[in-house]
Amino acid sequence: MTLVREPDRTADLPAATRAGTTADGPAGAGTDPYAVALREGGALYVRRHGHRRQRLELARWCADPDTADDTMLARCTGPTLDVGCGPGRLAAALSRRGVTALGIDPVPAAVARALAAGATALCRSVFEPLPGEGRWAAALLADGNIGIGGDPGRLLDRMHGLLAPGGLLVVETDAQDVHERFAARVEDDHGCHGGAFRWARIGTPALRVLARAHHFTMTETWTHPNRAFATLRRP
Repeated sequence: MTLVREPDRTADLPAATRAGTTADGPAGAGTDPYAVALREGGALYVRRHGHRRQRLELARWCADPDTADDTMLARCTGPTLDVGCGPGRLAAALSRRGVTALGIDPVPAAVARALAAGATALCRSVFEPLPGEGRWAAALLADGNIGIGGDPGRLLDRMHGLLAPGGLLVVETDAQDVHERFAARVEDDHGCHGGAFRWARIGTPALRVLARAHHFTMTETWTHPNRAFATLRRP
């Protein structure tokens, strides 16, 4: 599998956002496991080839921000782009705090939920043209979204172009010291699953090295129980 080629419309989707399929082939929109879970609840998992599946934190993504999320939000003091916003908890929270925020996500069901939560959101990939390119004061890559597209270096280059000079990138890194790229898919408890997508995991030490190579300076790191974060400054 090639991880670095130009992604198609859905190649950069986060771990829970691929179009659904069943054992018999592609499923309709009504059986997309992520869309169904957003509407009805239920468990979702991500499975990598040769690995045990891991449960995704959909309930947390759909809830109000927790105390760990608050540590990210506190660092977003100017217009903020929430990349891979999902159901929109962070973009909506920033708006309630009086901070201009735009969430983007390529999954219509997630964007609909973000809008219902009070966020301003667009159904858009981060690799497509976006409003305010080069003028965002801050950007969020929460919930491991530094892995979007399976190539964190390429994503950092894109974020560099979206941020204003001196802009701040707030990244949730992997709690482990890891740097890996892989293919995976999402599945539910009923046998429905999405197609393969490219993703990456990167811990803070590896991100520090990668940031320098892509014209960012790591300015701060911190942890919250079971979660890790860093801020990168665009010169």
